[in-house]
Amino acid sequence: MDLSATEADMVFQKVQAILRGLDIQHPTQQSDPGMLRWTLHKSLDRNPNSGNIMVGVLIKELEKAEQEDNLHYIIPLLHTLMYAITKAAYISDELYERVYVFCKKILTLPKPYCTIGLDYAQRLKTEKKVPGFSYQKMVVLEQNLKRDLNHHQDKVLLFLDPALISEAVCNTLLRETQASQMSHSPVSCMTYVITNCIQASLGKDCNIELLQQVLKDKSAEEVEIWFQEVLLVVERGEQESAGTRQRHSERLQEIYKKVISPQEEPGMSKLQRIPLPSPKFSVHLWTDDDQLWKELMLFMRETLTTDAETEYVKEPELSLDPEGNEQHRISVWSNDSGIERDLAGTEEKESSKLYRKPCIKKKGADVDSAVLLQNLTKAPKGSRAATLQRLSGQSTEVPTGPDKLPTARVVVLGDDRALGRLAKAYYSFRKREARRPHRTLKANLQFFCIPIQGDRSDTSADMEESATMSDMCELSTYLGQVDPWYDKNINTLYDRITKLALMPACPSRDSTSDPFILDVASYYLRFGLQPVFFQIYSVKIQFRDLSLEPVEDVFLSELKIDPQDCTFTKLNTITRKKTVVDSRGAGIQVHYQKALASNREKEGSLVLKTSGAIIKTIPSNETDDFVCLNVYIDETGKSSSSGRSALCQLNGLKASSIQMRSLDLRTLRLQLDKDSRRVYNNVSSFEVSPCQEPGYSLQRLRASRAHGDGKEDCGLSRYMTKSLLLPINTFAGIIQ
Repeated sequence: MDLSATEADMVFQKVQAILRGLDIQHPTQQSDPGMLRWTLHKSLDRNPNSGNIMVGVLIKELEKAEQEDNLHYIIPLLHTLMYAITKAAYISDELYERVYVFCKKILTLPKPYCTIGLDYAQRLKTEKKVPGFSYQKMVVLEQNLKRDLNHHQDKVLLFLDPALISEAVCNTLLRETQASQMSHSPVSCMTYVITNCIQASLGKDCNIELLQQVLKDKSAEEVEIWFQEVLLVVERGEQESAGTRQRHSERLQEIYKKVISPQEEPGMSKLQRIPLPSPKFSVHLWTDDDQLWKELMLFMRETLTTDAETEYVKEPELSLDPEGNEQHRISVWSNDSGIERDLAGTEEKESSKLYRKPCIKKKGADVDSAVLLQNLTKAPKGSRAATLQRLSGQSTEVPTGPDKLPTARVVVLGDDRALGRLAKAYYSFRKREARRPHRTLKANLQFFCIPIQGDRSDTSADMEESATMSDMCELSTYLGQVDPWYDKNINTLYDRITKLALMPACPSRDSTSDPFILDVASYYLRFGLQPVFFQIYSVKIQFRDLSLEPVEDVFLSELKIDPQDCTFTKLNTITRKKTVVDSRGAGIQVHYQKALASNREKEGSLVLKTSGAIIKTIPSNETDDFVCLNVYIDETGKSSSSGRSALCQLNGLKASSIQMRSLDLRTLRLQLDKDSRRVYNNVSSFEVSPCQEPGYSLQRLRASRAHGDGKEDCGLSRYMTKSLLLPINTFAGIIQ
């Protein structure tokens, strides 16, 4: 029996099972496309010779999906195909060309198909000339193996809130990440890059098993020398416009012979398995609200140190003091030329050489404004209020930053409570960034969300014990609706991570043999590159006790309002005997700005009695995808027949901003993002509106003070983003 035909049939059956799972809205455990995708890619580790077979089956299914107009198959199959190419030991020229032609063909499709197709077409154009380029670039970037002028730093920050996530889950993730890093040292990762580049180019025309043994016997310094040699060949092949695979293979053949030169003439061997190490996850227990800021500052300091060592400085940088509180500036204001021969006492120096002093010549706050403009205009222009998110193309409008900028990828595990806390931390970060732009300029931020079943002890008392994922993970559920591949791979981890963490470890197996959680998270980081933007909302709160200062906070998904009895003081005890608090609810006055697609200003107001209200920002269904505040009020009133109180829900109230004020002795209790730790009591009134970008607010204030013309947008503020948006990365963004 032909083994290749059997392998092709097995791959075909797995791919068909994945496609069947994509057609099912709520897949069962047996037809889970995410698990099937994982097992499909794992088969490449067991049989390196199946790379050509797997790529051939996947490209055939892609071509069939495009011909039959099954567009919902294209992005999942395309991501699966590219990951298979990255992990495959060897791919033929014919398959590279076939995949490249398909990626160019889907450029005629709408976003996000054309966006992802263009990205992969550019990768494949290089991959055809330099086989193994995707693997090499991925490992070098994730493991930070190369630190020079043309390479930027990358760090993955995994945040776990111990108040929301069980101890078993925290320990499991920490154990998996530590085991992965211990099993893949920097020297071993360099060896992976060397062997993969040579095997991907030469295939069976080399003895990779012998090469692996030779590199294993060499010292770390020798391995690094050959690693740098291979990288130079790869970079040269990438930059050559007229380069070919044959020329690149000849250069690697020379390196291959030099490495094994003391050995006997090697014979041919079969393709060998070369591991693809997971990114370096830095796991953090989220115990401090400022922890995100602190970790990003530490990362930037490391980057500044690395840049100083490699002379990667485009402009003079300002050093920080040991505590990181203030900036030390040397000669910020300079009125002279800065050339030493123009100064007194320099006649003895050579007149042919010019030396410039280490100073910065600038004009007041304009430099800070320019830095802010450069740093804070990367998000979509305009306000998010009253726009159709599904038709706005927000998932692909943000240009990527320069490759030389370091990237901090923040992965948050949890439900809407954790994401609400992330939104608050992100708002605090941007406020500090706006005030001191030089300290937070050199980094790109990417956010990833993995939903997980949280600890029920934090949920409010009136919440049902059987809260489902749709109740506690509305934002992740929405991402699954607009991006089905996110739903099949990431949303299915909601209760699976908890179950895997509670399972006892098998003593007969290596702890890193099948790290499912870490593998799926790595896949998400590598291919979830399309952001979906969510409006962060600001809430200004005033209390019944006038001695308390008003408070301003932010929320992302939900604001819950409940009436509560006011704490009586000595001033109102006189009227207490005649005052009876109405048990039917609290009287409130609501004033709101209606959310209209035309962006016209239209106000509304009403007065009613309510037993509670909820303001949600996530649309309840796909057809009603309007970026606004969805207000649900439980209105109480007397029934005309019995005279008893009746309860009805006031639905359909959509607002871009809203104000609520208590009209009687009862006050309001506010809970933000379903988090019992973010509760405000004895509230007399509050106001909700889209949260403004701190940089925009600061520049508008400066411009209004400078011009004094009363214009809302003047100076640099007219070019900046108005609203603060939280980007969450997915595999496809928003599929129209």
